[in-house]
Amino acid sequence: MIYILVALKCEAQAFVEKFKLVSNKQNENLSVVISGVGNENMKKTASKIVSKMRDDDTIINVGVCGAEKKYKIGELLDDRDVVLSCVDHEVDYKKHEAVDMESSGFKEATKDVKNSYIFKVVSDHFEPKSVTKDLAKKLIYKRIDEIMEKI
Repeated sequence: MIYILVALKCEAQAFVEKFKLVSNKQNENLSVVISGVGNENMKKTASKIVSKMRDDDTIINVGVCGAEKKYKIGELLDDRDVVLSCVDHEVDYKKHEAVDMESSGFKEATKDVKNSYIFKVVSDHFEPKSVTKDLAKKLIYKRIDEIMEKI
Protein backbone atom coordinates (compact mmCIF):
# COMPACT_ATOMS: atom_id res chain seq x y z
CA MET A 1 0.00 0.00 0.00
CA ILE A 2 1.09 3.56 -0.69
CA TYR A 3 -0.07 6.06 1.91
CA ILE A 4 -0.08 9.68 0.75
CA LEU A 5 -0.39 12.19 3.57
CA VAL A 6 -1.39 15.75 2.79
CA ALA A 7 -2.34 18.65 5.03
CA LEU A 8 -5.19 20.10 2.98
CA LYS A 9 -8.28 18.81 1.23
CA CYS A 10 -7.29 20.63 -1.97
CA GLU A 11 -3.97 18.73 -1.98
CA ALA A 12 -5.85 15.44 -1.55
CA GLN A 13 -8.24 16.33 -4.39
CA ALA A 14 -5.37 16.27 -6.87
CA PHE A 15 -4.78 12.58 -6.08
CA VAL A 16 -8.48 11.74 -5.87
CA GLU A 17 -9.02 13.14 -9.37
CA LYS A 18 -5.84 11.67 -10.87
CA PHE A 19 -6.51 8.14 -9.61
CA LYS A 20 -10.32 8.39 -9.68
CA LEU A 21 -10.53 7.41 -6.03
CA VAL A 22 -13.86 6.89 -4.33
CA SER A 23 -15.13 9.02 -1.46
CA ASN A 24 -12.96 7.27 1.14
CA LYS A 25 -9.92 8.39 -0.91
CA GLN A 26 -8.42 4.97 -1.50
CA ASN A 27 -8.22 1.94 -3.73
CA GLU A 28 -6.47 -1.40 -3.27
CA ASN A 29 -2.98 0.16 -3.75
CA LEU A 30 -3.30 3.77 -2.63
CA SER A 31 -4.70 5.66 0.35
CA VAL A 32 -4.80 9.46 0.59
CA VAL A 33 -5.05 10.84 4.12
CA ILE A 34 -5.62 14.46 5.17
CA SER A 35 -3.77 15.32 8.37
CA GLY A 36 -4.80 18.93 8.77
CA VAL A 37 -2.38 21.84 8.84
CA GLY A 38 0.66 21.87 11.08
CA ASN A 39 3.46 19.80 12.45
CA GLU A 40 1.52 18.16 15.30
CA ASN A 41 -1.41 17.16 13.09
CA MET A 42 0.96 15.56 10.61
CA LYS A 43 2.95 13.79 13.31
CA LYS A 44 -0.19 12.36 14.90
CA THR A 45 -1.66 11.20 11.59
CA ALA A 46 1.59 9.74 10.28
CA SER A 47 2.18 7.90 13.57
CA LYS A 48 -1.24 6.21 13.30
CA ILE A 49 -0.49 5.05 9.79
CA VAL A 50 3.03 3.88 10.62
CA SER A 51 1.61 1.71 13.40
CA LYS A 52 -0.40 -0.32 10.86
CA MET A 53 2.07 -0.36 7.95
CA ARG A 54 3.66 -3.52 6.59
CA ASP A 55 7.36 -3.63 5.68
CA ASP A 56 6.69 -3.26 1.95
CA ASP A 57 4.30 -0.29 2.34
CA THR A 58 5.32 3.25 1.42
CA ILE A 59 4.38 6.49 3.12
CA ILE A 60 4.70 9.89 1.45
CA ASN A 61 4.11 13.46 2.57
CA VAL A 62 3.08 15.62 -0.37
CA GLY A 63 2.16 19.29 -0.24
CA VAL A 64 2.96 22.79 -1.34
CA CYS A 65 5.76 24.94 0.01
CA GLY A 66 7.27 28.37 -0.23
CA ALA A 67 10.77 28.53 -1.68
CA GLU A 68 13.56 30.80 -2.88
CA LYS A 69 13.15 32.38 -6.28
CA LYS A 70 15.77 30.02 -7.72
CA TYR A 71 12.93 27.45 -7.67
CA LYS A 72 10.14 27.90 -10.18
CA ILE A 73 6.50 27.91 -9.18
CA GLY A 74 5.33 24.35 -9.78
CA GLU A 75 8.78 22.80 -9.36
CA LEU A 76 8.87 19.51 -7.44
CA LEU A 77 11.25 19.44 -4.48
CA ASP A 78 12.47 16.26 -2.82
CA ASP A 79 13.58 16.75 0.78
CA ARG A 80 16.65 14.62 0.01
CA ASP A 81 17.89 17.33 -2.35
CA VAL A 82 16.60 20.53 -0.71
CA VAL A 83 16.88 21.91 2.80
CA LEU A 84 13.25 22.06 3.85
CA SER A 85 12.48 24.11 6.97
CA CYS A 86 9.30 23.35 8.87
CA VAL A 87 7.77 26.53 10.30
CA ASP A 88 4.35 27.69 11.49
CA HIS A 89 4.75 31.39 10.73
CA GLU A 90 5.93 33.69 7.96
CA VAL A 91 9.70 33.68 7.66
CA ASP A 92 12.61 35.78 6.52
CA TYR A 93 13.17 34.42 3.03
CA LYS A 94 16.91 35.13 3.30
CA LYS A 95 17.32 32.44 5.93
CA HIS A 96 15.48 29.52 4.28
CA GLU A 97 15.72 27.57 1.04
CA ALA A 98 12.18 26.15 1.25
CA VAL A 99 9.52 26.07 3.96
CA ASP A 100 6.40 24.10 4.79
CA MET A 101 4.37 23.44 7.93
CA GLU A 102 4.32 19.63 8.22
CA SER A 103 7.61 18.03 7.19
CA SER A 104 9.30 17.75 10.57
CA GLY A 105 6.27 16.06 12.14
CA PHE A 106 6.22 13.61 9.25
CA LYS A 107 9.97 12.95 9.58
CA GLU A 108 9.68 12.33 13.30
CA ALA A 109 6.79 9.88 12.90
CA THR A 110 8.43 8.00 10.02
CA LYS A 111 12.07 7.96 11.17
CA ASP A 112 12.11 4.14 11.33
CA VAL A 113 10.27 3.58 8.04
CA LYS A 114 12.48 2.59 5.10
CA ASN A 115 10.00 3.63 2.40
CA SER A 116 9.32 7.18 3.52
CA TYR A 117 9.43 10.24 1.25
CA ILE A 118 8.67 13.97 1.32
CA PHE A 119 7.80 15.82 -1.86
CA LYS A 120 6.81 19.47 -1.95
CA VAL A 121 5.65 21.54 -4.90
CA VAL A 122 6.70 25.19 -4.91
CA SER A 123 3.57 27.31 -4.67
CA ASP A 124 5.09 30.70 -3.93
CA HIS A 125 8.26 32.62 -3.21
CA PHE A 126 7.57 33.22 0.50
CA GLU A 127 4.22 34.87 -0.26
CA PRO A 128 1.75 32.39 1.30
CA LYS A 129 -1.23 34.72 0.97
CA SER A 130 -0.91 34.40 -2.82
CA VAL A 131 -1.66 30.66 -2.76
CA THR A 132 -5.26 29.61 -3.41
CA LYS A 133 -6.76 26.16 -2.91
CA ASP A 134 -7.25 25.83 -6.66
CA LEU A 135 -3.62 26.74 -7.35
CA ALA A 136 -2.33 24.23 -4.79
CA LYS A 137 -4.47 21.47 -6.31
CA LYS A 138 -3.36 22.26 -9.87
CA LEU A 139 0.33 22.45 -8.97
CA ILE A 140 0.27 19.08 -7.21
CA TYR A 141 -1.82 17.45 -9.93
CA LYS A 142 0.79 18.36 -12.54
CA ARG A 143 3.52 16.59 -10.51
CA ILE A 144 1.75 13.38 -9.50
CA ASP A 145 3.29 11.25 -12.26
CA GLU A 146 6.77 12.48 -11.35
CA ILE A 147 6.15 11.76 -7.66
CA MET A 148 4.93 8.24 -8.37
CA GLU A 149 7.97 7.54 -10.58
CA LYS A 150 10.33 8.55 -7.76
CA ILE A 151 8.93 6.08 -5.26
